[in-house]
Formats: sequence, C-alpha cells, structure tokens
Amino acid sequence: MVFKKTSISMLAGAALLGLAASVSAQTVRIANQGDALSLDPHSLNESLQLSTVSNAYEALVGWNKKLEMVPMLATSWKQMSPTVWRFELRKGVNFHDGTPFTADDVVFTLGRVAGDGSDMKAYTNDVKEARKIDSHTIEIETKTPLPILPQIMSQVYIMSKKWCEENNATRPVDRRKGIENTASFKTNGTGPFHVRERQPGVRTVFVRNPRYWGKVESNVQEVVFTPIASPATRVAALLSGEIDVMEPVPVQDIGRVNSNPATRVLAGPELRTIFLGMDQKRDELQFSSVKGKNPFKDKRVRQAFYQAIDIDGIKKTVMRDASRPTALMVGPGINGWTEAQDKRLPYDVEAAKKLLADAGYGSGFEVTMNCPNDRYVNDAQICQAVAANLSRIGVKINLQAETKGTYFPKILRRDTSFYLLGWTPSTYDAHNALNALMRCPDDKTGAGQFNLGSYCNPKLDELTVKLGAETDKAKRDAMIKEAFQIHAEDVGHLPLHQQTLAWGVSKKVELTQLADNYMPFKWITVKK
Repeated sequence: MVFKKTSISMLAGAALLGLAASVSAQTVRIANQGDALSLDPHSLNESLQLSTVSNAYEALVGWNKKLEMVPMLATSWKQMSPTVWRFELRKGVNFHDGTPFTADDVVFTLGRVAGDGSDMKAYTNDVKEARKIDSHTIEIETKTPLPILPQIMSQVYIMSKKWCEENNATRPVDRRKGIENTASFKTNGTGPFHVRERQPGVRTVFVRNPRYWGKVESNVQEVVFTPIASPATRVAALLSGEIDVMEPVPVQDIGRVNSNPATRVLAGPELRTIFLGMDQKRDELQFSSVKGKNPFKDKRVRQAFYQAIDIDGIKKTVMRDASRPTALMVGPGINGWTEAQDKRLPYDVEAAKKLLADAGYGSGFEVTMNCPNDRYVNDAQICQAVAANLSRIGVKINLQAETKGTYFPKILRRDTSFYLLGWTPSTYDAHNALNALMRCPDDKTGAGQFNLGSYCNPKLDELTVKLGAETDKAKRDAMIKEAFQIHAEDVGHLPLHQQTLAWGVSKKVELTQLADNYMPFKWITVKK
C-alpha cells in the first residue's frame, strides 16, 4: 500500500497515539522505516518480511542465538543416500487454529514454495520430490547431492495445508502481479506469536500463541509493530518513550540515541551486502538515451561504472563510517568469503572515462536508476551519491527512488535497467548468493531468481551446481573461489558495502541482535 507523504505522517501519529493507550509491562512497541509487504511467508524473499513472519511461522530447521543450526519442526534429519534426506517431524505441535502439524503440511508447503507466485523458489530449485513416509516423517529427494539442504530448509516456513485450502491461499501472494489472498493479512503458523490485527502500512499487532510447543525466553505478551517512514519521527518516538525499539537508527543520530539516559544503540556487523545490478539481457537498454543497443552488455561500461564510484567517499559522507566497502557479493561471516578476493578495483575517474570512450560512449549517456528509499540504511542517499559520481564520467542518472512497496514489484519483474539491492545469505554459505544472485535466471526452477539484470556465465552456473553437491570442504571452497573470480572478471555486478546494524532500544528492553537482521520476539524481555 502506498501513501502520500502527508498521509504517512498522519498515520504514524495516529499509530503512536494508539501505542500509548495500549502499553503494559508485557507489551513491546517496535518501529521500522518500512513494513512487511505481506504476511505470506513465501511472498517476498526480503529480510524484514521474513523476520516479521518468522515470529508466526517456523521451518524444519532453525538457528539459535549463536547462529548455530538447531531442530525446529524437525527433531532430526539424516541422509539416506547422496540425494535423499529424511526428516523426523516434531509431534504434538499445532497450528494457531488448533490443527495438528503433520507431514502433509510439509509436503504441501514445499510444493507451494516451488509454485507460481512464490518468491522463495531459489530454496527449492534443487528439490526433485518431497514425499510423506508416515504422519511425522518425510523424505526430500534432490536432483543432485545437496549437503547443505538442512541449512536451505531453514528459510522454508511451513504452512497448514488445511488452512490454505479453506482460505483460497494454496498459492503464494504474487508481489509482481499485486495478487492478494487471505495469507496477505492473516497468519496460521506454529510459531510463538500470531497476528491479532493487521493494518498494512499502519500497524501489526502480534500476541503470544498459547499453544506454542517450544520454550519462549520472554515475558512479552504483545508486540505492536509500526512502520514510521520519517527517520526524525522514529528517533523522536524512541527518545520520548512512545516506542521501545526502532530499526534502523540513522547513522547521524547514533550519538544522540546513546546520549539519551533511557535509550541505547545496539550496533554490529550485518551479513547483508549492498550492490548495484545492471540489465545485461535486453538488446536495447530501456529507460535510457541509447537506442539500438545495450551498453551494459559491454564489460568496459560495467567496469567504468565500478571505477567511477567513490566507495570511500560514500562510506565517509553517506554512511558516517558505518559500512565496510566490499568487492564481493558476500561478506565476512559467510562461508566462502576470503580477504584475498575482497579487493576492489581502484577508484579512478580517468580510467573510467577511457573505458567508456573505448566502448563507444565517450560522450556518456542517460539511464534511469531504480532505488528504494525505505529499505536499507541511507539507500536513497547512496543512490544519489552514485549518480553524482557517474556524472563525472558523463553518465546522467535519472534517479527513481520510491517506497519498497512499489519498488520491489517493479524490479522483481525485471522492469529495470540499473538498480540497488541488498542480500543476506540466509544459509550463511556463498552457495546461497551464487544460486540466487549470479546464476543465469530460470523462472521455472527459481535459479537466479534475484539476478534481476540477467547476468549470465555458464561456467559460473556449472560451478554453482557442482559446489552445491560437493561434500569435501576444501574442494568446495576452491569452487566458490573460482566462481567469485569469474564474476569479478566479468564485473557481473557492482558490490558496494556491508552496512552496519544499528537498532535503537529502550534500556527497559533486552533483546538479541542477530547478524542477519532478524528480530525474534521470543527473545525479547521487558523489564518491569
């Protein structure tokens, strides 16, 4: 849902008044610059979306506070053969509506994730079949050996087959087409919280699930989530005590939040990498002044853009040093990252100009750049800085910055020429980024689902498939290194930086900050 600026302010104000009226010792009030675009766990592969719904829905496998893999809806798993995994499911678990959780729900969910409208296909593109063995045992057969299947399953949230069928929600909410269903506005998972109230763009209220099977390290009975687009309004609400947690804290306000006696900033490195992508498929670049050809198909143009970007300047002026410039599509903490490969091409305006001229664009050209203004830390400002950098080599950027509610549907349709995106490898392994961001796109299987500029190198694809099946870590890491080298030599994307997490938190609240930027409500405590 999209509102005009004035409407957002009015709604934020109304929501805050509502918060003040409903406060108790067991209520925590959370604000973010944006909202989850749907409550459907398969609708959008975006961390805020998945973090929000993960409080209501659960996967077979999960992660603890130390980001170690732990059993969730599956109590155990083992390989029956190189391509077959057996999962023993947890008994005595019910969905929020009281329906028992069984193997039928898992098989149904895997089919739903792989189907039309799903934004999570990349997690099932290597799955050949999911089959029920008995009421609480399933097997997943993969197309090739896939030793990291349990990690992959950690992002596949299980839905009730019965509930989806009864509510015409057997297919995911398709963000590309704007098609909604019951799963957009209601939840029926197995998680520790369920949604009591949903007003998209205004507020979402979660309450404790009395049927929850697991342990909840929290005294919170109610969570009120409010999107507040204005950074100044968000900070003011935290400082005044109208909200308890906010994310993100604008980098320029970190000192102010820390100096307030009732609040603090939780800061730490984030696994997310921010990067730029370019349309490398169309024969004629749309939304540009170039006719009859596509400059981004020429490596020299892509490299010129790369070397024209003053990443240290962006770090200093836009990010206030709260970022880490990168040359890779993954950062430290992800298996496959190496310091040796994380070396950027030098910032060199003159070299960039020569590359453009050699490619036949000595006079530059115009192109539209798509960018969100409420998704990442200072996202619109980053794009403005990139536009200013590129103007020095004769490239005029027509910047289209907009709320993620309209931004994501547009770029997910690949209706873009030049765009900004962030990615967190949710499996903590480079295969995730290679498979989703760098493989040749295949809409049928979900491979390269977020490779929105359609970069394509068959050798990289071959390596990605092979390393997914490789069990020897040394051989596997060598393949990752080779794949990253191919991508770097191709200048397949323009990596920028890993941003720093900054959450503003009341000193009355204790919570766990994870490097993947997920915020589990079951680990939040409000001091009485």
